[in-house]
Amino acid sequence: MAQELISNVQSGGRGLLKKFSSSRSSQEGKKLLLIGLLVVLAGVTSGWVLSGRRGSSGAPTGVVVPGGKSGPSEAGVADELTFRDSAEGLLVEGGIEGEGTHHLVREGGEQKYVYLTSTVIDLQSFVGKKVQLWGETIAANSAPWLMDVGKIKVLEQ
Repeated sequence: MAQELISNVQSGGRGLLKKFSSSRSSQEGKKLLLIGLLVVLAGVTSGWVLSGRRGSSGAPTGVVVPGGKSGPSEAGVADELTFRDSAEGLLVEGGIEGEGTHHLVREGGEQKYVYLTSTVIDLQSFVGKKVQLWGETIAANSAPWLMDVGKIKVLEQ
């Protein structure tokens, strides 16, 4: 049975394979390639336009999410239900043993530091400033207090 199918295919009879005209196939291939390139070009162009390419003013601002505020002295979302914890102090770069990206220096020494991470704000914009922040306390292994920051306000430059 298998031998019959193989000989039928090789002889060009009513087999499983059919030969296609090479000129028609290459024309369709070129057409598909051109359409594909146009689709990719349109996607890149629309992405670039929709990204809102604007110049940077250099002012320290946080990342703004829908419903949030941003400015040189404030950034984040005013969501008291999610971000109920608050603290204030000097914002410094660096976490502790892989926990947090920044920390808040407060009176009372290292035991009172608040180690910070944020899914909403670019904390780097506020380094070296005395700030008040609101967030949600999250579980930590090494940090005495680890907080996911949702809102930040500069108290002193």
